Amino acid sequence: MSALADLINLDLSDSTDQIIAEYIWIGGSGLDMRSKARTLSGPVKDPSELPKWNYDGSSTGQAPGDDSEVILYPQAIFKDPFRRGNNILVMCDAYTPAGEPIPTNKRHAAAKIFSDPNVVAEVTWYGIEQEYTLLQKDIKWPVGWPVGGFPGPQGPYYCGVGADKAFGRDIVDSHYKACLYAGINVSGTNGEVMPGQWEFQVGPTVGIAAADQVWVARYILERITELAGVVLSLDPKPIPGDWNGAGAHTNYSTKSMREDGGYEVIKKAIEKLGLPIEKLGLRHKEHIAAYGEGNERRLTGKHETADINTFLWGVANRGASIRVGRDTEKDGKGYFEDRRPASNMDPYTVTSMIAESTILWKP
Repeated sequence: MSALADLINLDLSDSTDQIIAEYIWIGGSGLDMRSKARTLSGPVKDPSELPKWNYDGSSTGQAPGDDSEVILYPQAIFKDPFRRGNNILVMCDAYTPAGEPIPTNKRHAAAKIFSDPNVVAEVTWYGIEQEYTLLQKDIKWPVGWPVGGFPGPQGPYYCGVGADKAFGRDIVDSHYKACLYAGINVSGTNGEVMPGQWEFQVGPTVGIAAADQVWVARYILERITELAGVVLSLDPKPIPGDWNGAGAHTNYSTKSMREDGGYEVIKKAIEKLGLPIEKLGLRHKEHIAAYGEGNERRLTGKHETADINTFLWGVANRGASIRVGRDTEKDGKGYFEDRRPASNMDPYTVTSMIAESTILWKP
């Protein structure tokens, strides 16, 4: 082990009670992640024990230079898989000094929806399938692809095994274990249809915690790709042409959907999400507008998607906007999958919007 690696892996608990807290927040693009570290006097178990902090919002595109201070409010704590020990990762949201959420703070509005008594009573479960693409650092071309060229056509890569089919598995497995160590409810991972593309699943997780966990899982993944010298892409259609895009399919259920008779509740919820009835069709457009930038390049009606301007649902239909599983149909209760969100969606926006549309919204 090199002297540098030895220092990086130094166990602070041997010599001090102090810990390092890495404060994480979402930057000015609404997708970029930022973080900085501070020393705390001892272990922390709840976000309420953590101090607020500030950063220079003019350097992240979130404040003007003459009034640049933005305040971080700690919201969720995770074990730090990089520093380990009692060190922590802290997911924060961002506010002005006056206490107003800044425009890129989507968590604040989501928290209001998830704290509504009607939403709380339904114990909303989410399972989010985060797809992503690994790119070669200097040329921004998928790992495993020949420089300036293309691999063989799609078919052998989905859940594929072998040096000619699976590219980046070391990163994927490192991320899987790091998330479990951190306390993120990652339920699985797999290679995707396009080579160099992978997916991890977070959930089932209740309410806003699902979005917190997806954001921190993204952060951990980008830190690991940083170490590996590759680039993480959440572009919903990283390669034009006959290649699958990248989504963030969102599986969802409420207490009423999981109980006997839940299938009827599911069908009514799907109607609210956007069946092409004059009034309800507008809801589909609202969801699409909030489901990620560049999604029109992905939702074409091809490559396991529904056309962006069409809303349809079906049982076991991966070409639908909303898919219901065979088991849910058979059991008469369960969950559904919203297949519209893009890989670059904001999970605070998507999870809260689905809850609002299916529970709170009255057409």
